[in-house]
Amino acid sequence: MKIVGLLSDFGLRDSYVAEMKAVLLSRCPVVSLLDISHEIRKYDVRMGAFVLASAARSFPDGTIYLAVVDPGVGSERMPLIVKSKRSLYVGPDNGLLMLAALREGIECVYRVDSQKYLGPNISATFHGRDLFARVVADLVNSVSLPEIGFPVTSYVKPDFGEPEIKRRSVRCMVLHVDDFGNIVTNIRAEEGERFKAALGSAPVLEVGDRRLTVQFVRTYTDISKRGLGCLIGSHGFLEIAMKMRSAAKAIRVGPGSGLAFRLRSDTV
Repeated sequence: MKIVGLLSDFGLRDSYVAEMKAVLLSRCPVVSLLDISHEIRKYDVRMGAFVLASAARSFPDGTIYLAVVDPGVGSERMPLIVKSKRSLYVGPDNGLLMLAALREGIECVYRVDSQKYLGPNISATFHGRDLFARVVADLVNSVSLPEIGFPVTSYVKPDFGEPEIKRRSVRCMVLHVDDFGNIVTNIRAEEGERFKAALGSAPVLEVGDRRLTVQFVRTYTDISKRGLGCLIGSHGFLEIAMKMRSAAKAIRVGPGSGLAFRLRSDTV
């Protein structure tokens, strides 16, 4: 049985999520639908990309993802299928799919041929139900990518995808702040050793005109009282945290904030 992971900013008050699932089940009754989240902040592509990338690590190979955080619905933005080495991602061309797909290694990207799916009675404002769910159903039913669309090489690459790691400095971005106030950056786990090699075990974090020492730790209990810790979170990204406090509130940063780390001057 094929697995479809679902993510959106639709919330659960309205019928939107149920309608997407109804289309999927009407076209492919034998499928396992797993909700990742439907509580992504409205229109927040960055948050959606992070949550999708975080969750995808736990899904089995061959999973198909339907992800819809789509402020440009009905516009000229492309509907995409992204094939990675592990998965298929379906959604809008706004960077939402790419953080997860890049981590897995992108093999090809297809633009959905909308003319095959969008007729005169199709809503221009609900592509999650009327376009993307139908595409996912076809993929579950083993319809080939060339039958659904055509390959493209130009698509939106997220500006929050890559940190800048130099010999004695690192610049990165806040991808997400979780409910505990932990600050999740766009530095992937596999870049953690490069980060440590560039900055040592206690780098300086620059936030505005403040200079804050951050200690590398294994887990939250290793962080000193009121200190800042750096660790690789369960999602596979480097995060900044405090012990039983919100690091985001303490240093006043949020999603999209730029961060700069530097090697401490006394360790040069």
